[in-house]
Amino acid sequence: MSEDYTRLTPLQLDALREVVNIGAGNAATALATMVQARVEMAVPRVELLPFDQVADLLGGPEVPVACVFLYLSGEAPARVLFALEVERALQMVDVLMQREPGTTVALDEMGVSALQELGNIVASAYGNALAELTGLAFLPSVPAFALDMAGAILDAVLAQYGEVSDQALVMETCFAAAGLDVIGLLFMLPDPGALEHILQALEVDAP
Repeated sequence: MSEDYTRLTPLQLDALREVVNIGAGNAATALATMVQARVEMAVPRVELLPFDQVADLLGGPEVPVACVFLYLSGEAPARVLFALEVERALQMVDVLMQREPGTTVALDEMGVSALQELGNIVASAYGNALAELTGLAFLPSVPAFALDMAGAILDAVLAQYGEVSDQALVMETCFAAAGLDVIGLLFMLPDPGALEHILQALEVDAP
């Protein structure tokens, strides 16, 4: 039976927000090195939602999105999805590849590779933050990429990985670099028992 994340206490949510804020700082530092420019990164919203509401956050199941998918293996494994609206993904490619804004009008192989590296940086940053605060080990997989309707991507994740929680940790992620503000959504889907393990390591046990 999956954990009932809706019963998390304010203390537990605060502990997760601390992890997320540290992860955002790590990611901003890594991205600044990649693009050779100042990068500001904030996570204005952190919440736990039923997985079936995730597509709605992306604008609905029929909205096309660019999505990078990774698996954080280790002592508390989780699936990580980093999703961007297609227009924002194109903007982010310009930032990552140090192009003039508006240059990228379609995702080619180089653009996809840049977004995969972005997803890898962000997921690794959060994995490292979790490791720092919990003492647990996390190892990100090679990132995969999909460009499809939000509902189709999420259905594919469930079809391929049935053993995930029916709740998602949602982290709204804002990037500011090269005069552009880009917003994406990062979703973490812990394996059964993984969130409880993380909270115990953070010394805020699950209810």
